[in-house]
Amino acid sequence: MKEKQPQNNNRLLLQYAGFAFQIMVGLALGVYAGHQFDKWLKTGFPLLVWILPLMVIIALIVKAVKDTNKK
Repeated sequence: MKEKQPQNNNRLLLQYAGFAFQIMVGLALGVYAGHQFDKWLKTGFPLLVWILPLMVIIALIVKAVKDTNKK
């Protein structure tokens, strides 16, 4: 029984590392896409640079709540 605990901890560590990677990539893509769309729309204020990463954060929070919710 004690042999399964380290393997379970490694699995949990990889799961959190994957989620952290999703956050970093999602935010980077959101900022980049927002910047490109703001240049394309020629807005004076970087509106989409703020909105797209915020949408990514909200989506990832919803995903985290769904994944950790006990059924």
